[in-house]
Amino acid sequence: MLNTDALAFPRDCGDCPIRHRAVCARCESEELAVLDQMKFYRSFEAGQTVTWAGDRMDFVGSVVKGVATLTQTLEDGRTQMVGLLLPSDFIGRPGRELASYNAVATTDLVMCCFRRKPFEEMMRRTPQIAERLLEMTLDELDAAREWMVVLGRKTAREKIASLLAIIARRTASLHQEMPKGRIVFDLPLTREAMADYLGLTLETVSRQISALRRDGLIELQGKRHVTVPDFHALMDEAGDDADGGVLV
Repeated sequence: MLNTDALAFPRDCGDCPIRHRAVCARCESEELAVLDQMKFYRSFEAGQTVTWAGDRMDFVGSVVKGVATLTQTLEDGRTQMVGLLLPSDFIGRPGRELASYNAVATTDLVMCCFRRKPFEEMMRRTPQIAERLLEMTLDELDAAREWMVVLGRKTAREKIASLLAIIARRTASLHQEMPKGRIVFDLPLTREAMADYLGLTLETVSRQISALRRDGLIELQGKRHVTVPDFHALMDEAGDDADGGVLV
């Protein structure tokens, strides 16, 4: 469904805030013009389902604004959060009709979408799109492997620091800046969702966030507005090299 938030985004692809990171990042002006005629915006309110696993998915698209979670449900009803969709992330798989995961908006969400079949035809005609999508897919694979290390080997404090560093890095990237120094962002997840994603208890998440705040590694305004005074110091707490990291 469309609303005024979606319509407020620039119709010109050249003015798109995620243009430099999106699947169309390498397109020339002629190709952008074709995509511009194909695209449409969809918006979702926080808590609204974007896709259900197993359902037919007739569109693909990029997150322009907001955050969504990817979850998988087991036969007995248990669910596990398996990923986050942040601005510029791509949802949907060309050549695959069914959604693999449940995608739920955790904040108000705006997506730039394309009907799947026309987008697949565009990919065949435009190698830049196929190459960029492959690059994004490989980045996602690397990120999934790194996240296995976070969940399997890191302490609770390192897990929290890693997640905050991921969001800080992506915030800097969307502004085409290097992740360094002071970074400010709004945390897209509740502490309950963070606990689910990280395999921790709610009490542990709250305790570790309080410890990071007490040690001066983060500053909080309310529960969601986060300031990282020194990104490299946060990376040290995450157990990663400042020039390496978990996700890009």
